[in-house]
Amino acid sequence: MQIQVHTDNHIHGREEIVALVETSVEGAVGRFRDRITRIEAHLSDTNSHKTKGDDIRCVLEARLAGHQPIAVTHQAATVELALSGAADKLERSVESTLGRLGER
Repeated sequence: MQIQVHTDNHIHGREEIVALVETSVEGAVGRFRDRITRIEAHLSDTNSHKTKGDDIRCVLEARLAGHQPIAVTHQAATVELALSGAADKLERSVESTLGRLGER
C-alpha cells in the first residue's frame, strides 16, 4: 500500500505531516493493505488568511484493487483533527465497501 501526501502552501512541517498521515492511515486501514493499492492524502487550509474556525481540510482517497476509488473529507481546526476524522471515515467506508463485495 503506497501512501502519497499532498499539501498546499499554507500547511507547514512537511516531514511531520507525512509521518502523521502514514501513522493515521496505517492505523485506520492497515488491515486492508492487501486490497488497497494506494492512498492519497490532500491537506489544505481553506481560509489561510484567518486563524479561527474549522479551516483545515483533509481529503483521503483510497484506491482499491479492481474497484472505483473511495474518497472521504473532513474539516477541523487542526491538521491532526482533520486527519483523524478523515481516517475514521475512510475506515468505515472501506469496511462497508469490502463487506458488500464479500457478500456477493
